[in-house]
Amino acid sequence: MVLKGIKLRIYPSPAQQLEIKLNFGYNRFVWNQMLNMMRNRHENNPQAPFLNAFALNSLLPALKREYPWLKEAESTSLQSTCHDLVAAFQKFFKETNVGFPKFKSRKFPKQSYNVKFSGTSLAIKSEHIIRIPKVGLMSFRAGSEITGQLKSATIKLSATGKYYAVLLVEIEVLPFAKTSQAVGIDLGVTDLMITSDGKKHPTIRFDKHLAKKKYYWEKRLARRRRQAQKEIAWDHQNEVPAPRELSDFKNYQQAKLMVAKYNEKIANQRRNYLHQLTIQLVKQYDVIKIEDLKTKNLLKNHQLARAIANQSWREIRRQLAYKCAWYGKQLVLVNPWKTSQLCANCGYDDGKHGLSIREWTCPNCKTNHDRDVNAAKNILAATA
Repeated sequence: MVLKGIKLRIYPSPAQQLEIKLNFGYNRFVWNQMLNMMRNRHENNPQAPFLNAFALNSLLPALKREYPWLKEAESTSLQSTCHDLVAAFQKFFKETNVGFPKFKSRKFPKQSYNVKFSGTSLAIKSEHIIRIPKVGLMSFRAGSEITGQLKSATIKLSATGKYYAVLLVEIEVLPFAKTSQAVGIDLGVTDLMITSDGKKHPTIRFDKHLAKKKYYWEKRLARRRRQAQKEIAWDHQNEVPAPRELSDFKNYQQAKLMVAKYNEKIANQRRNYLHQLTIQLVKQYDVIKIEDLKTKNLLKNHQLARAIANQSWREIRRQLAYKCAWYGKQLVLVNPWKTSQLCANCGYDDGKHGLSIREWTCPNCKTNHDRDVNAAKNILAATA
C-alpha cells in the first residue's frame, strides 16, 4: 500500500468560494498566531523545550475562546496547520539551506489549507461530485479514476484563480514487470536525458514557445505597476482618506493574471513532459542510475542558469525516486565526478573538456566518444 496524491480541479459556487477563502484566512491567522507565540517564547526563555504538534493543538480551544469566529473554521484544518508549523521548525533545525518559518500574507497569490478524513465529511459522492467539510458538495474534474482510501485533502487556490483539491489516498500499486535491464542516465542541457544505450530525449523549451506572448504581458504589467504606484504615492501625499492599493487597479490585475496564466501553462507542459519520460524509464528498466547533481552550484553559471533551471533536474530525480519505490524498481545516485572525462572503454582520464566539445577520441584506445553517451556509460558502470 502506498500514499498517492490525486489533483482535482473543483468548481465551487460563489458562496462556496467565500467559505473556502474564509478557511484560508482562519488557517493563516492560526499559523501567524502560533508562530508569533513560539518566537516570543524562545526569546523570553531560550532554554524552554520545543513545543510539538500535540502541545499546539491543546492551545486551539483557548484561541477559539479569545476569537469566537475561529469556531467557524474546519477543525481538522487548524490541527493540520499546527502540525505543518512544527514540521517547518523541525526542517529548519535539521536541514541546511532551509529558511526560518515565515508569517503568511493574505496578499500571497497562492493559498491553501488541509482537511483530514473524518467519518463521511470528506467523500467522493459520485463520478464527478465531491463533498468537502464546511463547504459542501461541488463538481470536480480529474485525469484518472479515484480509488483507494481517502486520508486527507488540500484545498488550493492558484495564482490564476483556479480551485483545486489534492486528495491523499492509500492505494495498492502493482509492480511493473521485470525487464532485467539497467541504464545510466546523463542529464544535460542540449538534450534533457541521454541513456547509456545511446538514446537521447530532447530538451523542449516550453518557456521559449510562449516567450513572446508572456513578454507582451510582462511589459504591460511592469508599466501598469509603475503607473499605479505613482497614483498611490499621490494619494498618500495629498492625504486622501482611503488611499488606493494595487488590488484596486483593474488593468494592473488583468496583466498580473495574464502573466500568471502563461507561467502556469509553461509549468504544466514541462511537468507533463517529465512525467511521460520518467514513467517510460521506470517501465523499461529495473535499475536506473543518475548523477547526484548539486543544481544550486551549477546555477552560479549565469550563462547557463536559465537553461539549467528549465531542465528541472531535481524534479526528474524526485519523480524517478517515488515511481521506482512504487513499481518495484531501483534508483541509484552516482557521484558525477569525472563521468565526462573518463573513457568508458578503457578508463583513461582525458582531462576536462569544454562544453563546446561534444565528441572526443580517447588517446589510449582510439575510441571515438559522444561526450554525453560516454558519461551515461560511466554512470552505469559506477557504484553509488
